[in-house]
Amino acid sequence: MSTRTARSSVPDLVLAAALGKRAEVLVVGLTSSPDGPEITLGDGIVDEDVLDEILESLIAVGASGKPEQLTRVPAPASLAVTYVLAVGLGSADKLDSEQIRKSSGAAARSLVGVKTAATTLSALDLAATAEGFALGAYSFTEFKSVKTAPAAEAAPLARVELLVTAPRTKDTKATLARSVAIAEAVAGAREFVNTPPSHLFPAEFAARAKALGVEAGLTVQILDEKALEKGGYGGIVGVGKGSSRPPRLVRLEYASKKRGARKVALVGKGITFDTGGISIKPAAGMENMTSDMGGAAAVITTVVLAAKLGLPVNVVAYVPMAENMPSATAQRPGDVLTQYGGTTIEVINTDAEGRLVLADAMVRAGEDKLDYLIDTATLTGAQMVALGTRTPGVMGTDEFRDRVASISQSVGENGWAMPLPEELRADLASKVADMANVTPHRWGGMLAAAHYLKEFVPEGVQWAHIDVAGPAYNTGGPWGYTGKGGTGVPVRTMIAVLEDIAVNG
Repeated sequence: MSTRTARSSVPDLVLAAALGKRAEVLVVGLTSSPDGPEITLGDGIVDEDVLDEILESLIAVGASGKPEQLTRVPAPASLAVTYVLAVGLGSADKLDSEQIRKSSGAAARSLVGVKTAATTLSALDLAATAEGFALGAYSFTEFKSVKTAPAAEAAPLARVELLVTAPRTKDTKATLARSVAIAEAVAGAREFVNTPPSHLFPAEFAARAKALGVEAGLTVQILDEKALEKGGYGGIVGVGKGSSRPPRLVRLEYASKKRGARKVALVGKGITFDTGGISIKPAAGMENMTSDMGGAAAVITTVVLAAKLGLPVNVVAYVPMAENMPSATAQRPGDVLTQYGGTTIEVINTDAEGRLVLADAMVRAGEDKLDYLIDTATLTGAQMVALGTRTPGVMGTDEFRDRVASISQSVGENGWAMPLPEELRADLASKVADMANVTPHRWGGMLAAAHYLKEFVPEGVQWAHIDVAGPAYNTGGPWGYTGKGGTGVPVRTMIAVLEDIAVNG
């Protein structure tokens, strides 16, 4: 069994006050206005006369400054680069960090075959530019043979010079270091999600999580199938019964040095492949169910990131891992299982398995005397019906739900607060057990799933549930800093929430 950890696949990001000799391309931002496009950057980075010459060339070829529009022109003779790439930022009066992040990502995606680029976008917002370039340049090529692996002329961007007026200050260096750490965590989550289920099954996933945790100085525990059975983790065991590759529960703990720090549990769904079990899914698109451990991937890399950043908050992650397969040993519709803690569940639909493994982990997390609990999962197709493929649904206790959604929007992951209508809870009633795992109808499926999870939230704990069924995996074309495949959502939301808790309690 391999214990290879998720690799960082981001380019080198370096600070600079001026163009270096290694840069092949200069990337500038272009805003739109009624009077025409304008190059936007901080003072002193590039001479005004040079900017005027660049702008004249851009206007001549039709550049408008439309968001993420890319326009290349030959570089003025005074610049030691081959060409200038302008990326649209949209209207100047609506410009924000997320647009800079998306435009930086779009630029990075276009710079295949370029080893080193320099950019003035960093003078506008260093953190957003660094994250955008890092994530836009991300690629996953582990399973490409020499026949199809990118050649040098098609390799992703390797190095970015971030031009700023004061590259040597403590604050500037700290900002870049944090952004690099965040980008590496998001890329690590993407790496997990993009690894096919033939190579990332529960035992292997647990081993890789452990390797990452140990490297970051975390305390790591793994329960195998025997320990899960003995411990009464009926949800995880039940979901994993149909697979020849048995389930795991991984616990990773980061203990901060701050006395009396708040304690936050992160729980992530880790279904390494989901056929639906006996309630089998349609064949079309089933290959995308390699992404059904997106929540687990995000939780693992977030707790590691919290340790790397040394946050003054205690974080414990619980990651249930299983493969949901149909077989002679698989659980059946109509079976009854007992969740960790004693609640009996009638399994009406074996494809509603994520809530079963999450519930076990959430009850176990509650034994750690928590202040906050965040769970995240690619849980319901209903999330995409309600909110589309880019907007996570956030449910939970009202105050914390709204806090998490607001923070998610501020970092560009755009979580949206959703209600938990009380009438839906009654529809989870069972004739033979304490609860059923689904309602007898399809209405409000995302909300009903959250109602199920609510039953397992420890009393008095502030809770948020983030459904990322669509946002965790991009099956469409690339956009902004997001390529096809794993996105790493909601790593940036969760780390920002942890930082907020560390400051505000």
